[in-house]
Amino acid sequence: MAAEANEVRYLTPPPIEVKKNKYCRFRKYGIKYIDYKNPDFLKNFVNDQGKLLPVRITGTSSKYQRKVAQAVKRARHMALLPFVGDLLK
Repeated sequence: MAAEANEVRYLTPPPIEVKKNKYCRFRKYGIKYIDYKNPDFLKNFVNDQGKLLPVRITGTSSKYQRKVAQAVKRARHMALLPFVGDLLK
């Protein structure tokens, strides 16, 4: 029997995206204090334009997201991080 017109067949199965569970790295590793004087660590939470990455991307809890935001603002004020990052990464 021939395949019907509305039936779709694949030679290989379609790829299934595996969703990674997000976690708060501060709670996992027991980090209590976020140092604003460590710009290399804070660059993980800033995109190429210099904007803070949201919780839905980083997975940090809201308590530590506020602390990260405060640390990035302090680092910007002390000129450790740029306000606008054209060549940040």
